[in-house]
Amino acid sequence: MKCPGQDSRYWKPGAIFEVKCLKCGKEVEFFKDDTSRKCQHCGNRFVNPHMDFGCAAYCPYAEQCLGTLPPEVAMKNENLLKDRVAVEMKRYFGRDFKRIGHASRVARYAEKIGKAEGGNLAVILTAAFLHDIGIKESEKKYQSTAAKYQELEGPPIARKILSKLGAPAVLIDEACDIIGHHHHPRQNETVNFKCLFDADTIVNLEEQHKENSMDTARLEKIIAKQFLTETGANLARKMLQP
Repeated sequence: MKCPGQDSRYWKPGAIFEVKCLKCGKEVEFFKDDTSRKCQHCGNRFVNPHMDFGCAAYCPYAEQCLGTLPPEVAMKNENLLKDRVAVEMKRYFGRDFKRIGHASRVARYAEKIGKAEGGNLAVILTAAFLHDIGIKESEKKYQSTAAKYQELEGPPIARKILSKLGAPAVLIDEACDIIGHHHHPRQNETVNFKCLFDADTIVNLEEQHKENSMDTARLEKIIAKQFLTETGANLARKMLQP
């Protein structure tokens, strides 16, 4: 069955419209389900400004329904996917507001570090929101929240969530790999891993510092030793040192 939103039988007045070309200003006719159109006057191709691509962020049939999406739309969909991952994380943890808060703060820092370090924000933020997703199963199976159990139980849960959302396979694989060793850096790590690791380290230090205040000298020693990116280290100093 064709998606009702793209089925012309359900279209209302205004489903066919004209838009001025962004390059030459000539009118270009769009159907509401066109992802993009090429101006017949100057040859410029541009995205349909009236189309809602939200469902394409998670629908596994988006490509068959809409065709190959323009790069700028694909980027928008990565942002939409990140938002849906955040929703799924909150749904999974339910009323465990402490863990929801932790994951949300890690994602906030990971985004800042990722932008500065040039990482793939779709991967970084997906991993950030889901990095501790295995903790409930760790408690259930092993009566422990130890890192090794989180890393063991997290990837299958994350993969199930991301598959349900229709995330690209390559993104799922990398995010699950990061989640599966997010406490234990390997010898040669990716930028994406480093951004998540440093963000998680900042939040863990904030939580420790709140319970047992550490002096500046001790904090600086930890920062110099543990952080994998310069951006992460500088952000930690800004957030943790007076």
